[in-house]
Amino acid sequence: MWLPVALLGLALIGLLWSPAVWKEKLRAAEDFLRLALVGLLFIQFRRSERGHWILVAFLFSGAVLLLASWLSLLVPGIGKSPGIPVKDYISQSAVFTLCAFGLLYLGFDAFRARRIGYGLLILALSLPFFANMFFVVTSRTALLTIPFLMALLGHKFDGWRGAISMSTIGGVLAMLVWISSDNVRGRIGSISGEIESYYTTDTRTSMGERLAFWRRSAVIMSGAPLMGHGTGATREMFWRSADGQSGLAALVTANPHNQTFAIGIQLGLFGIILLYAMWLAHLMLFRSGGIAAWIGLLVVVQSMIGSLANSHLFDATHAWIYIFGVGVAGGIVSRQAGQNVFDRPRPAVS
Repeated sequence: MWLPVALLGLALIGLLWSPAVWKEKLRAAEDFLRLALVGLLFIQFRRSERGHWILVAFLFSGAVLLLASWLSLLVPGIGKSPGIPVKDYISQSAVFTLCAFGLLYLGFDAFRARRIGYGLLILALSLPFFANMFFVVTSRTALLTIPFLMALLGHKFDGWRGAISMSTIGGVLAMLVWISSDNVRGRIGSISGEIESYYTTDTRTSMGERLAFWRRSAVIMSGAPLMGHGTGATREMFWRSADGQSGLAALVTANPHNQTFAIGIQLGLFGIILLYAMWLAHLMLFRSGGIAAWIGLLVVVQSMIGSLANSHLFDATHAWIYIFGVGVAGGIVSRQAGQNVFDRPRPAVS
């Protein structure tokens, strides 16, 4: 749990050589400071017996958001757009994914305990979340994440055999969704067109922007590979790289839409090593069984996969999901294991 603090420490040192203005430096430092709150939540819920209520509250809030999403679809004028009452479709799908797979785990666990009726009820409750993601508002990030979580769920209950079984079932369901959902076909089918438009006409599309940002991020990182350009330097470095360019190559951003690049540009290879060490440590924390460990694992895996095409740890909504998910679930798991990683062993008293 100290690795987010180590990232914060490196970010504070990175303020010294950043070419950005101080307003931009401090704004970027806030991202790392927010991430460091994982440790405080871990300590709190390592000592508290109320951690599970936070998970229940998240599920309840997800259910309210789900109801609002369906309502905004049926009643024009409610919410930001049809199917999206608040925030954006990527954040909404992230919440629904966590709720759906949390319920799937509870349902499978009920089947294992031979509580068939209860298990069927729980699985039925997960279906509206999936239906919303497939037929109402479809996020390509969620579509990328779901197959991995299906395999992970199977592995959790029956090892590699379970992972293969769930992947097979998921493949069949994916075919059915592909046939029946115009949203899914449209979102997936548009990827190749957006990529082709980027290379042929330099058209500004979602995938086009990402490809342009990733290419320029790699070039920017090569200029300071070890320690990076400093905390908050991303916008400044993109502005410099846009000199004399046009089209997508002239866009200036503080968000390269990839977590590795978002940290690598600022803190270099050392920052990237700390990022992946943090993810690995959090994955290892949730190796045990139980709903809290499963929720924590979901949050980490979702963040890692989503961060391939987004800077989720620096996006407010996704960052807070990660912070509370890992902090609260990690505290619960540690409490259940009866191990306080912050207490040093005390010498025996003779």
